[in-house]
Amino acid sequence: MTKDDREFLFTLLRTPSPTGFEMPGQRVWADALRPHAAEVACDAYGSTWARLEGKSPRTVMLAAHADEIGFMIKTIQPDGFLRLDRVGGSDVATARGRRLVFAGDKGPVAGIIGNTAIHLRRDHGGDEKAPHVHDLWVDVGASSAGEVAALGLRVGHPAVYEDGPAELAHKRLVGRALDNRIGSYIIAQVLKRIAKGRKKPAFSLLCLNAVQEEIGGHGAMMATYRHNPDLCVCLDVTHATDTPGIDPNKHGAVKLGAGPTLTHGTANHPLLVARLMKVAEQAKIPVQHEASSRFTGTDTDKIFHMREGVPSALVSLPLRCMHSVVETAHLDDIEHSIELLAGLVLSLDAADVFHQSL
Repeated sequence: MTKDDREFLFTLLRTPSPTGFEMPGQRVWADALRPHAAEVACDAYGSTWARLEGKSPRTVMLAAHADEIGFMIKTIQPDGFLRLDRVGGSDVATARGRRLVFAGDKGPVAGIIGNTAIHLRRDHGGDEKAPHVHDLWVDVGASSAGEVAALGLRVGHPAVYEDGPAELAHKRLVGRALDNRIGSYIIAQVLKRIAKGRKKPAFSLLCLNAVQEEIGGHGAMMATYRHNPDLCVCLDVTHATDTPGIDPNKHGAVKLGAGPTLTHGTANHPLLVARLMKVAEQAKIPVQHEASSRFTGTDTDKIFHMREGVPSALVSLPLRCMHSVVETAHLDDIEHSIELLAGLVLSLDAADVFHQSL
């Protein structure tokens, strides 16, 4: 990872982009790809794409999602404290005592989710339960609802945790929003590498950074209908199950640093998955395998059945501590994901058909 690549990744991770309010991060992503793509644009709700022309009119789409989990102001109390609702799958059990930044009408506003001292809590000395989201209270430094309004805040303004990215030893990357801003970074790197390479791909490459994945994959559906790609590979995160307390018999065996995963079943087209396996084998890229018996839980589920069907596959980056401020990924897995997706795009021939036969 070059210095410029690292700065791009860290800027993406720092930029608040909760579901429904993704445009700050989308602008960072678009600016990075404009020098390399033939087209960079977005749709009405903000899903953003970059296109690199190939030798044929056929298109392969690489899809990630731009949004992250967060919170939203639900009510403002007369005494100036705020109450919250969740945006996406925010884990309320880890919320107390954390710092937030709100996107207000007058710019960012700092706040904290209160944490009543252990000495004063009713359950002190007993078994405490995780709070409900309506139990959380936020202090933005205001003593009245009027002071809150003077800061440029109202009901409906979003917030994310203020924690930014950091690196641990042995190539570990830590922070909030790795789900799935890291996917946004990976597909951008694939386009940039192919654009700089000597070989022009047979398929045009469309990299899609979709909105609203965390609440149902709405952006991916809209964009897929618009672009009608011939093939699609989604890049998202998956649970690394190699930390204490996780049973791989229940959740699958996925290790951090052992390569991206390929998912088998449901939305994943067997012929496209087989091609990914072949590319990985030929390039000696380590991969892991996951089973999908009912659904993938990603944008892949929303893409593959659009129109008359889009042959699709899911490639996932192992991630520890998902939906927290200490999401943890491995830099080698990131690089191997880039290599795998770039290898797939360059392996395609204009005559390739990913269609089941009788």
